[in-house]
Amino acid sequence: MTPEIGVRPGIWAGRGAAPRAAALVASLGCVVLPSTVAAQLAIGNYPSKTVRIVMPFPPGGTVDIQGRILADKVAARLGQQVVIESRPGANGVIGMEIAARAAPDGHTLVIATSGNWAVHPHLYKLPYDTEKDFAHIVLVGETPGVLVVHPSLPAKTVKDFIALAKRNPGELTYGSSGAGGFSHISAELFASMTGTKMTHVAYRGSAQSLMDVIAGHIQLSFNISAPSLPHIQSGRVRAIAVTSAKRVSALPGIPTIAESSVPGFENSTWSGIGAPAATPSAIVDRLNREIGEAMQLGDVKERFLTESSVPIGGTPARFREYLRVESAKYSKLIRQAGIKVEQN
Repeated sequence: MTPEIGVRPGIWAGRGAAPRAAALVASLGCVVLPSTVAAQLAIGNYPSKTVRIVMPFPPGGTVDIQGRILADKVAARLGQQVVIESRPGANGVIGMEIAARAAPDGHTLVIATSGNWAVHPHLYKLPYDTEKDFAHIVLVGETPGVLVVHPSLPAKTVKDFIALAKRNPGELTYGSSGAGGFSHISAELFASMTGTKMTHVAYRGSAQSLMDVIAGHIQLSFNISAPSLPHIQSGRVRAIAVTSAKRVSALPGIPTIAESSVPGFENSTWSGIGAPAATPSAIVDRLNREIGEAMQLGDVKERFLTESSVPIGGTPARFREYLRVESAKYSKLIRQAGIKVEQN
């Protein structure tokens, strides 16, 4: 039999070997095991109180709705209350920092967008590192956007819109939820690929920018598709094209930007749930399992579909790898398009 590492063969031989072995193991246990046992006890009792999911944006947006849909389902599975805590501000940075600095016990999570996870590190000096300061639990949903304009704008196709923008460089104003958000990146990508120039107007959230398109205070927005649907259907805004690689089922008659004079254009937003980096892996794995299984429920998929979102899911490892790839993609885009933001 192979001897134990660090133990000479035959050391336990002879009378009284078993008691001496037991005594040594017991004494070693007193030195080595308490932190492990404490961690196991914490995991075994998890969750021991309300779980909060920090929402870095104002209520009513697509990611907020996704979070609330999942909170109800996950609460039932965990046997504890799960609440959404709205902490908007600084384009999501405030909420992300709150989550990154929280106790790593699995009772504070954050649900955030691709902008927060993969874009901001290349635009801002952040008080956290999105790859190192978070445990990446699960990818949640992918959501396309749509280019909407005020009905008074004399452009009904992407080709018309490009021509109008080129005739009036810098005069068309577009709204976004903030620098580095989905709307901003989509507009700058569009401008870079079409040789156009538009003026950016930042808002606290995408809903506010959409309202200003409806009111005619700004001309357009690359907005998340679901919140735009009722306004498109009522005629208060006009849909020009969707930002995804494929057409959106809720807007079957609206072409993609790629098929409408800008081949290769594609930009959809996605969301993911994370926790503080030192959260025990057993808790991360349990949350991944519970949230992932909740996303497979028929009524959850249906409610995601009403938001024009598709559940993603997958393991924590898949989230980490996806973030790495997306971060590299946006880093390249930001450099090539020369996108910059002003910081105090």
